[in-house]
Amino acid sequence: MDPSCLAHVLTPEERQFFNANGYLIVENAIEPAANQRLIDVLDRVDARDRTAELAGKLLCVSNIVPEDEGLINLIDNPAVFPKIWGILGWNIYLYHSHLDITPNENAHFQNWSVAWHQDSMRVNDEIESDPRPRLSLKVGYYLTDVSVPGRGNTLIVPGSHLQNEIDLDQDGQSNPSGAEPLCVPAGSAVIIDRRIWHSRSSNSSDRTRKVVWYGYSYRWLRPKDPMTVEQLYPQLDPVRRQILGDGMSSNGTYDPTDADVPLRVWLRENDPAAAGDSPHHERSQSRPPAMVRGKGTGRY
Repeated sequence: MDPSCLAHVLTPEERQFFNANGYLIVENAIEPAANQRLIDVLDRVDARDRTAELAGKLLCVSNIVPEDEGLINLIDNPAVFPKIWGILGWNIYLYHSHLDITPNENAHFQNWSVAWHQDSMRVNDEIESDPRPRLSLKVGYYLTDVSVPGRGNTLIVPGSHLQNEIDLDQDGQSNPSGAEPLCVPAGSAVIIDRRIWHSRSSNSSDRTRKVVWYGYSYRWLRPKDPMTVEQLYPQLDPVRRQILGDGMSSNGTYDPTDADVPLRVWLRENDPAAAGDSPHHERSQSRPPAMVRGKGTGRY
């Protein structure tokens, strides 16, 4: 991994904003030439996968990393990835990826409805805490301009990642109080906490919206997509292999060795403060285990 990425580590101000609002915008996250290459990739996927039934509708395709080298290069994007480890730490990987292509929908959906949600589905029903734990985040790379509303913008309610519930009308077409569209220029990345209440919106413009989404989580969370990426491992450096789910053992997701998490090794050499364990991490092998009193429930 290129040490020049350290110019983009998460700043204290960015951390404070993300923790308070549940999202962070990184403009100029993709160089124009790379952005155009990714648009070409999405156009190729669109031509291959769009059926007659999907005419004028959202096309969503998951497990996209193997589609092109340009998509592989995004997994540790120097302008964005340092902010990911700054938020989640080093025991992370890419558990989810998909692309969204949204043409003009206005003529097809006269009664277009929104679907406000937090990511991770059953996690939100089965984990008992308030607020729910972060666990993961997503990065949306906006390849086309959505700097004004009406272009299929992602809708969010800033700060709602700290709310387990949100007030909504029952008509299916109303937005909650405080909702706003994410308006960003082409080449921008938006990092969102998985818990932030969000929705897509209708694209009533003459522009097709094209976005690539990458989900990062702790390595002990199961992948959401098939993630058929093992064939890529021989061509990747160790950190990229970690990001794409490589590891030495199942237990290494819970008690990782250096071989399991080369990102930690790289951080020790280049950003030692980020290589440490934050308070919510389990012990590393470099520290002795704490004494435990009492009996566990055995519930997993």
